[in-house]
Amino acid sequence: MSVDIATVKRVARLARIAVTEEDAQRMTGELNGILGFVEQLSEVNVDGIEPMTSVTPMAMKKRTDVVTDGNKADDIVANAPNEDRNFFLVPKVVE
Repeated sequence: MSVDIATVKRVARLARIAVTEEDAQRMTGELNGILGFVEQLSEVNVDGIEPMTSVTPMAMKKRTDVVTDGNKADDIVANAPNEDRNFFLVPKVVE
């Protein structure tokens, strides 16, 4: 895949980035270099290789999925101007 100046300008316009003609020329070369590197990566044979989450093997820390209130209700309403039984009290706004 190759990027031309028109594509760079279109992407810049869509991203709302102001690009001068000189910047567009420079970015065209840089983007083509990046895309060339990505194409090289697609040529690597990865058959039979497991996906990794880290470069060193490690077990992921897991916890049980339990619904709790977090035992933080008192901390949450601690700075509230008005509260009642861990609920925020707000002034009535609808008649």
